[in-house]
Amino acid sequence: MLKGVIFDLDGVIVDTAKYHYLAWKRLANELGFEFKESDNERLKGVSRMQSLEFLLETGGKTVPDEKKDALATKKNTWYVEFIEQLREDEILTGAKEFLLALRENGIKISLGSASKNSPLILERLKIADLFDAVVDGRDTTRGKPDPQVFQIGAQKLGLQCDECVVFEDAEAGIEAAHAAGMIAVGIGEYANLPEADFLINDLSEMNVELIKMIYSTNKML
Repeated sequence: MLKGVIFDLDGVIVDTAKYHYLAWKRLANELGFEFKESDNERLKGVSRMQSLEFLLETGGKTVPDEKKDALATKKNTWYVEFIEQLREDEILTGAKEFLLALRENGIKISLGSASKNSPLILERLKIADLFDAVVDGRDTTRGKPDPQVFQIGAQKLGLQCDECVVFEDAEAGIEAAHAAGMIAVGIGEYANLPEADFLINDLSEMNVELIKMIYSTNKML
């Protein structure tokens, strides 16, 4: 029986990728190279320090380890400046309605995100009270595709991993969900998420009956 749903944040509940991109682009420019939106796709679902490594690799830059924390912090400061202006209406289509429907049906809800800014974003969107648990980069030591973030999410909900379904928009997140023994619903295109157990364009296409069907069907496979 489905008892819990765990959501990634960026690209699932809200689109903050544009703000991440602007902050990473500013850092890349400061380091002397261009960072394109297509490059930013590689950063979906991974931690801040992993993202920095990808950025430096893209620009062909080598930075001493002792300077990396300062660069990541600088990028995050710029990013926080952007998301502090986040509006309630920037929540993605269907997200709040689906969260409310899950709560009305007694299904527990957790966030499972690499972003350490998750609490601020949920507050800005005015949906923090819809989550029974929040797991972010401060709770984990390993980034996706490691399953740790989702395992902790299930634990915080008081559930077993196989009682939960994950919603993700990144390949690394789908891999992490499967590694945790969870069913993964992908948000996006098949070309980007071929391993997802079910695909939708956004949460407006989802309802409680459908997620229960997806869960029970995949449990029988």
